[in-house]
Amino acid sequence: MTSAESVDDDGRLETPNQRADRNWNEILQELRVAQTGTQIVSGFLLAVAFQPRFGELDRYQSTLYLVLVGLAAIATALGLAPVSLHRIYFGRRQKARVVQVGSRLLVANMVTVAVLAAGVTSLIVDFTVGRVAGWVALGVGGVLFTTLWALVPRLGAGRLGAHRSEDETSAAAR
Repeated sequence: MTSAESVDDDGRLETPNQRADRNWNEILQELRVAQTGTQIVSGFLLAVAFQPRFGELDRYQSTLYLVLVGLAAIATALGLAPVSLHRIYFGRRQKARVVQVGSRLLVANMVTVAVLAAGVTSLIVDFTVGRVAGWVALGVGGVLFTTLWALVPRLGAGRLGAHRSEDETSAAAR
């Protein structure tokens, strides 16, 4: 191990630059997934306006639709912002900062996409079934995203930590 290398929490032996490069690549992979979902939902929303039944939307549904189009635009901007950030700071030895800000932008993008997905589901259910069902769908979407994105990872991290402790204890006993 050289003086520039360090071992992180995952047991990786890498320099700070190598860690920043790896983290940046992981952020880019996550952004690709989020951007694909955003593009599909945005395309759906754009196509809806050109459907014959679009004129049947009531005031609430039209307002919700416009809010969702705005959220789709925000999600697109958030998904592209890390790329712009990287381009601006490219070659300036600021990779760690780019990773930090890119990670925050990715989280903001994910929250926006979650609200967007729940809202689109709500709009569709509201239009096809009714207002109360649309609100229920919105609530279920909120609970689903909160559970999958906040609670499940925390539970998994707790169990992972317990397994690590057990592994470390057995290794120490040997």
